[in-house]
Amino acid sequence: MGPDVPLLNDYKQEFFLKRFPQTLLGGPRFKLGYCAPPYIYVNQIILFLTPWLWGGVGTLLYQLGVMKDSCTAALSGGLMFVTALALQMTNLYAKQKTVTVERMQIQNTLTDEDEFEFSSCVGSETVKFIIPGKKYIINTVFHSLLAGVLCGLGTWYLLPNRITLLYNNIGGTVVIFVFGWVTICIGEYSLIINTATETATFQALDTYEITALMRPFYIFVFIAVDLAHRLLVMFLISAGTAIASYFIPSPLGVILFMTGFGFILSLNLSEIGFALKHTMISHLASSKAKNAHRGLRIQFGWREFIFYVAVLAFALTEASLLHQFAGSSSFSQARPQAIASYILILLLVIMWILREIQRVYLFGVFRNPFYPKDVRTVAVFMEKQRRLMKVGVVRRILLTLVSPFAMIAFLSLDHSLQNLHSVSVSIGFTRMFRMVWQNTENALLDMVVVSAAQMLVFNPDLWWNRSLDTGIKLLLATNRALPARVPQVGLLRDRLLQFLSKLHFAIAILLTSWTEKKQRRRSSAALIALNVAFFPVLLALVAVSALLSSPLLPLFTLPVFLVGFPRPLRSWPGPAGGTACVCSDTVYYRQLVPGLAAALQSALAAGGLGLSLPGSHYLCRFQDRLMWILVLEKGFTYCGVNIKGLELQETSCHAAEAHRVDEIFEMAFEHQEHTRILSPNPHFGHILTPCTVVPVRLYSDARNVLSGIIDSHENLKHLKDDFVKVLVWMLVQYCYKKSKTWESPGSANKNKQESFPENQHSGAVKGSRALREEDSFSVDTVEDWTDESDIFDFEPSSRTRDRKDPRQLGLTPKVHLSIPGSIETQSQDFLHEMSPEDKLNRAMVLGLPAVDKGKQPEVLPRVEFSCSYSELLSIPEEWRTAPVPSSKVSEMRQRFPEEWYHFVLSQLDFFHLKEKPSSLLTDLMKDQALKELYIHGVLSCCFGLFGLDNAVPAPRHVFRAYTGGIPWSAGLDWLTGKPELFQLALKAFRYTFKLMLDKASLGPVENFRELVNYLEGYESDWYIGLVSDLEWQQAVLQEKPYLFSLGHDPSMGIYTGRVLTLQELLVQVGKLNAEAVRGQWANLSWELLYATNDDEERYSIQAHPALLRNLTVQAADPPLGYPVYSSQLLQLPLF
Repeated sequence: MGPDVPLLNDYKQEFFLKRFPQTLLGGPRFKLGYCAPPYIYVNQIILFLTPWLWGGVGTLLYQLGVMKDSCTAALSGGLMFVTALALQMTNLYAKQKTVTVERMQIQNTLTDEDEFEFSSCVGSETVKFIIPGKKYIINTVFHSLLAGVLCGLGTWYLLPNRITLLYNNIGGTVVIFVFGWVTICIGEYSLIINTATETATFQALDTYEITALMRPFYIFVFIAVDLAHRLLVMFLISAGTAIASYFIPSPLGVILFMTGFGFILSLNLSEIGFALKHTMISHLASSKAKNAHRGLRIQFGWREFIFYVAVLAFALTEASLLHQFAGSSSFSQARPQAIASYILILLLVIMWILREIQRVYLFGVFRNPFYPKDVRTVAVFMEKQRRLMKVGVVRRILLTLVSPFAMIAFLSLDHSLQNLHSVSVSIGFTRMFRMVWQNTENALLDMVVVSAAQMLVFNPDLWWNRSLDTGIKLLLATNRALPARVPQVGLLRDRLLQFLSKLHFAIAILLTSWTEKKQRRRSSAALIALNVAFFPVLLALVAVSALLSSPLLPLFTLPVFLVGFPRPLRSWPGPAGGTACVCSDTVYYRQLVPGLAAALQSALAAGGLGLSLPGSHYLCRFQDRLMWILVLEKGFTYCGVNIKGLELQETSCHAAEAHRVDEIFEMAFEHQEHTRILSPNPHFGHILTPCTVVPVRLYSDARNVLSGIIDSHENLKHLKDDFVKVLVWMLVQYCYKKSKTWESPGSANKNKQESFPENQHSGAVKGSRALREEDSFSVDTVEDWTDESDIFDFEPSSRTRDRKDPRQLGLTPKVHLSIPGSIETQSQDFLHEMSPEDKLNRAMVLGLPAVDKGKQPEVLPRVEFSCSYSELLSIPEEWRTAPVPSSKVSEMRQRFPEEWYHFVLSQLDFFHLKEKPSSLLTDLMKDQALKELYIHGVLSCCFGLFGLDNAVPAPRHVFRAYTGGIPWSAGLDWLTGKPELFQLALKAFRYTFKLMLDKASLGPVENFRELVNYLEGYESDWYIGLVSDLEWQQAVLQEKPYLFSLGHDPSMGIYTGRVLTLQELLVQVGKLNAEAVRGQWANLSWELLYATNDDEERYSIQAHPALLRNLTVQAADPPLGYPVYSSQLLQLPLF
């Protein structure tokens, strides 16, 4: 990527210059992609200034003393309401007027807009263009009424006398009056005329026309400060639990109510409800319903139910007893609440220490001396991690059982609950009794801050301890789920953490825009200078963004910062895991996600991933796989996460950032032998901070170049002989498994006759047959052509399609079979209409042997076995009908590995037979007829894959045979006509190729027993095939221990082998700066949904190793991002 990559291409720049003024002014379209009459712009200006006109009338009457301020507001609002309603009625009239004859609109794909043809100043086309109208009648009335209210309140709010009394400055009054009315005009235009596209579109479709209410809502918020400042208090008590606690007369009842509901609301209620539903279905539904739900995983059972009931009972008992018998009237060192404060401080220190020593870096800065060094294998890591695992168990107990009860004791002993409770007590304590369970670590920190402040100031007459109760003090330190309160204790804990994270993100963008050469643009120096010169403004933007809990939006990921629109922590609408760009790589993530979730469960419970909150992001790395983890929710003993998988085929941008991720993890986990104790993090300041490694059962991917093996003449020379042995073993195993369905030789004969009829013959072929659907070139038909045959004759239409069955051909009338290239027809008259050249082009094959015309196809005789049980291992007769010369059969008899054949038979046990002779295996080995069947079967497969040539196969032929892409031949045509045999032959060849590789790397096979072990291992533990096979994906999901695939790189001319090995390996986990992710996602949303900048080579999607910009874009939900896998909400139990 060069420094001159455009932020927007030429067309998008023109589009943006049209859209941005429209958004800024609330909807007027003053720049179109085509020529429009002047009255289009004049009409829009008049409608834009209409609210100011009616407000000006009211303001003038008020300034002249004709009307009071309230009457003035009512007059202006009424006029605006009538105007808005009239405009909407005008739009409805224009639509009805043109409903029968609709003017065709010309769509221009270059301008991405509709071109309108205007006829007059007030024509129907003009009205519909300027005033699109509302979708629903109710919105027509509601938005008009809201427009009148907004105009009336704006008139009252911007009365010049009120502004002058407030600021006592004429110049300030004029400025506020002018810009205030411009703001109201913008809000009114978007509400009743035309709504502009918002710069932060959360959902692509606005079904209920909510976007039109956004600008008026912001105006109402500012005006409401003067109208209803006391309504804020009433809004705060709208929470159901807080209201209920306010009306409970007994302080003890309040304590029990808040403790119980705080615990219940912190549980995973969706999982509990699902478990209860499943229990009811299993008891009441039919057996079919029971079986349908039997495979579901239920994480909430009787053990969890008893545990939660016991914890709730103990919490209620503790709270009631402490409140009743040990409650204090004020805070002092000798009171029980002070003792509880010391306990909380001690617990906080211990839990912080136990959490930090679980991570590779202390506080993300210094290397942890207790963390295992040079972690490479699971065995070594688990041995070194054993002590830390014990520490994690201790921390889990302190976090789950000890800390919540200590905090309940602290809250129950507070003097605020001894007296008649107030609204502040209800709100503050209700929140904290829930936070004790739902977010224990943050609640513990909040209580320690309050208790430390209380212990520092013991005088009860001071403002801190006299005016504020503990509930309000704690309320001012809660997380972002609660609305902002008036700061009286200090900065909110969560907003302070957000401010630091956003500032880190802003400084990282600012510095890397110059230090990273590929990010350095011509404007970089000027932007850096502006940010340095206006650094206080930058800090103010960061502070406002943190206060509103909004993402800090870097425009095009340049050091140009804006306050983004507030949006949910997960940033995207819809349920988690609803969409993903599924491809062939998805299967690898589907396999590893269950194991990764189990490993994350242990790491989260032990504290190895640091302080995890809703909205936290983690990045996992193993070989070419990147897993993006988002914490969606968290409560008492559970955590909900979403796991995404990023693409495996690395582009240049993806590879650059993945290389930086690998470098960070390698420095943290694999290169520790030469580092000093408490050495600093060499990548401190990067948005990725390594946390820990977790053992996960997944596939390791090894790829090797097979040069020197596949092209070795010695290896290829033995390939055919090994193929014969493998094929013999596979055919015997196939027939043996099939024989397990037969109980005796008699039943075997019966089943055999049903499956492969020998004595059932069809009658004469009646009528004509359709044209043959496959190629007619087959050696088994050549014998029907003689020297006297005319090669230009059409073959009669009465030939059968079933000519491949020799038994059937034996009793059919004599027919003329086709030669290669011939075409069947039902009419002989067409022959005379063809020229000799057409006949020659129609059918011409050279070199085919001529045989006696009167020779009939040979019918295979019935096989006479010397052992009656040989029928159990007899291969289907149609598998030995390959048209091979008798000389090749004799040659195969000499090459046939008889000793290997006898050894394979000796390994059979026939346990499924109820009665069998003791000499069964010996009799089978002596049966020459059975041996002849296998000779013919093996020869048929060799003929199909290698032809009749005995030459050593070339590497290219081996590769094509492995992939099933062998060039067409008569033998292959016959073999593919037997799909089951073809699959067995292909499988045997792949096993043979894998055997050749193993012999080349591990040494030759010593004996038959070792060879059988190889083949049995391939059958049970391996999938040997192609990555593109559907069976490959099924084998991955079934967790086959090993998978092998052969590949070819035509550009380099090399053959490669790919081996996937299922084993427990270490996956590296790092924590991402959540605000950096939210900021980049906010820019992505703005850039694609508002500026429509979907250029694949745009600047904001290029590699940025310091911000991981390309990976962050990939991890966004589709259609803006493109993860190849996205899981559903995964509930991880943490205790």
